[in-house]
Amino acid sequence: MTISGKAKLAGVMGWPIGHSRSPRLHGYWLERYGIDGAYVPLAVPPDRIEQAIRALPALGFRGCNVTVPHKEAAYRTVDRLDATARRMGAVNTIVVGEDGSLEGRNTDGFGFIENLKSGAPGWKAADGPALVIGAGGAARAVVASLLDEGAPRVWLVNRTRARAEELAADIGGNIETADWVSRETLLEGAALLVNTTTQGMAGQPALELDLRALPSSAVVTDIVYTPLMTPLLTAAQARGNRVVDGVGMLLHQARPGFAAWFGREPEVTDGLKAAVLQG
Repeated sequence: MTISGKAKLAGVMGWPIGHSRSPRLHGYWLERYGIDGAYVPLAVPPDRIEQAIRALPALGFRGCNVTVPHKEAAYRTVDRLDATARRMGAVNTIVVGEDGSLEGRNTDGFGFIENLKSGAPGWKAADGPALVIGAGGAARAVVASLLDEGAPRVWLVNRTRARAEELAADIGGNIETADWVSRETLLEGAALLVNTTTQGMAGQPALELDLRALPSSAVVTDIVYTPLMTPLLTAAQARGNRVVDGVGMLLHQARPGFAAWFGREPEVTDGLKAAVLQG
């Protein structure tokens, strides 16, 4: 597709950034919808991130995504925050206003919920308690979005309980923490099991979790998508649970940013998923 001098510009800032699949993702949509635009990887070291974000309007960018390790720095740099970003304490999407101002948003929770709804049709957060494993940045988005969506309770378990308690205090609402050794007893009665850790990712050890107490009606999801079927998802599927892989969270979280920058509400399709998973 030919890019003109009037092309709409966006990108993704990270350090490093070569691993990011976002350029492939947005590039697919730009081509599919015939949009005169470009979405580029922007390798920005931590000591230059504020300068880079502030340069977006001057460079003609309509905005950008922000990934590791810049989400908290972006939160501190933008001119204003939407309610979700403020609650998360992190920004993953920046939109440049017509006046050149910078608005920080966080679409990770949106992506998580939309992925669950798409991958497990009929799933509702109100179906019952959720057990979330891990207490990092991804867990923050997952827990907040589940509560906002109507989950009656979220159990949060992390190897370091103090970190889970800190996250629970920041988010607020009906969140209960437990010791790591209690994780399997909490499976009983759970309607949703979420792994937000890197355990199960290619090159990482599998998550240590015996699923025998988990109801067969529970949905199991993993934010990891390399491999697509992690050991957790494979074990859950083998015992009859519905499973949702992690790549959909990446795809759906990108939708609001693309709509804001390029003026078109994009669709998540099997073709997009295949394109993003190539290479």
